[in-house]
Amino acid sequence: MPESLLPAAVAVALVMLAVAAVVAVGVQILRSFRELGTDAERATYRTLHIASMAGQHLRTGLQPAGAAKAARHLRTLLACDAFAILDTQGVIAWDGPGHAYAPELVRLASPSMASGTAAVHRGGFAPLPGSNGSQPDKPEAVLRAVIVAPIYAGSRVVGAVAAMAPAASAGLVRATSEVAGWVATQVELAELDQSRTLLMEAEVKALRAQISPHFIYNSLNAIASFINTDPERARDLVVEFADFTRYSFRRHGEFTTLAEELRSIDSYLLLERARFGERLQISLQIAPEVLSTIVPFLSLQPLVENAVRHGLESKAGVGTIRISARDLGTSAEVTVEDDGVGMDPGKLRRVLAGLSDSDSVGLRNVDVRLRQVYGDAHGLEIDTAPGEGTLITMRVPKSQPLHET
Repeated sequence: MPESLLPAAVAVALVMLAVAAVVAVGVQILRSFRELGTDAERATYRTLHIASMAGQHLRTGLQPAGAAKAARHLRTLLACDAFAILDTQGVIAWDGPGHAYAPELVRLASPSMASGTAAVHRGGFAPLPGSNGSQPDKPEAVLRAVIVAPIYAGSRVVGAVAAMAPAASAGLVRATSEVAGWVATQVELAELDQSRTLLMEAEVKALRAQISPHFIYNSLNAIASFINTDPERARDLVVEFADFTRYSFRRHGEFTTLAEELRSIDSYLLLERARFGERLQISLQIAPEVLSTIVPFLSLQPLVENAVRHGLESKAGVGTIRISARDLGTSAEVTVEDDGVGMDPGKLRRVLAGLSDSDSVGLRNVDVRLRQVYGDAHGLEIDTAPGEGTLITMRVPKSQPLHET
């Protein structure tokens, strides 16, 4: 081939390769699209995908920021010209033209929220003050039909959704009601999550209240006993007491690190040893790699306190508490073991089930909180029998918990 023709041949070859690549990509895209199935299956996938996207923004309930993002997806889902979400106070999200009509929408939606029934308003919105008739040059002039469906949370109406379009077809009316029901489910889930958080906070407060009566009294008595005989030790114990109570009664967060829990336990045991003396022996075996593991706040103290009060306090002679924490890969395992008097397994089952008035309720509290946060597989494991001591095992995933506040 003459050298003068070589560049042209190369250019032609490159063009042919580019065309082949584009065709191959197009075929691949078409094949991927076809793999989704029939038209009906693709429509189902699209609907579920949009609903999933909207649901992410309603996890905190009817909040303006999340509702505004969800409204965009729900408008796409309904294929309406404008879409709004209201709570009992007014419009909290509007997607599409006509936002200036929000006060008028509140007027139209109020009867539906009061009666708890859906309604279709085919007259559209009244002209805005100072406007010229129906404002045919404005995009919102096509919003001739307004479909309002209430949002329930249990038996309460907590808001409404509104779809706006040129006409109210039977399909759009039904679809709007279904969307209202779907939003109601998201709101109820958000309220359930909030209730669970409040329950956990209440349980932590209950633990704090449980610490207060007996531990504070015993600690102050122990400190008082050293004031005259060993003032320096009394001063050190006051510092430990202050550190422990400051940690136990703090008000920020329902989670902490294992290191902070163990630091608090150290203060607790120093105070208890001031009371028991050499009768109380402590053994610690802690793997450094698990110290940063996130655990529920005040999840270890009730376990150690159970070992002291119900294991060793009634035992004659020396008693030992062994605390260990080890790395299990995806989780951290913490054990609290004592060689005390043990406990009847039947009584323990009643305590964990909430069927006993025993003062071992701290164990149940921790067990319930662990199951709430991590699932039933992460409840406390307790091995005990009368005269055989008690071994309590707690396994916590090393990943961040889902419900930190």
